[in-house]
Amino acid sequence: SVIPGYAGGKSKTTTYKEICTGKTGHAEVAKIEFDKKIISYKQILNIFWQAHDPTTIDRQGNDIGTQYRSVIYYYNDEQKKIATESKIEADKSGYWKDKIVTEIAEIYNYSDAEDYHNDYYDNNPNQPYCVFVIKPKLDKLVEKGVIESK
Repeated sequence: SVIPGYAGGKSKTTTYKEICTGKTGHAEVAKIEFDKKIISYKQILNIFWQAHDPTTIDRQGNDIGTQYRSVIYYYNDEQKKIATESKIEADKSGYWKDKIVTEIAEIYNYSDAEDYHNDYYDNNPNQPYCVFVIKPKLDKLVEKGVIESK
């Protein structure tokens, strides 16, 4: 499952409105709960690297601010090791011309996002953000065979 949330800020709980001020220090994150028998952590990281630009600091496309930083939060030493190795491999791949700046840190101060963020794309497919940002990314991942089409 994928649960939208916030992590890495100054407090254990926050709201979308608060993080949009840029003062909480939280990043917008997707908490992924997965079955290793179905998909590996490394496969999830492969999707992560290809689904966004990991070379920009505090920015994703037109969205600017610390809440848009590229970050991988891990829960244990094994995840830290795999994430670090994956970042090195991705950086060496030459896929991006600039160096990867993704932060890798132990998870802290995580809280679930408000309910309206759940299944946002499925529930709002005609919203401009979904049409112009999310759909092209999903189409690219399907085209590359990274994910399957719904």
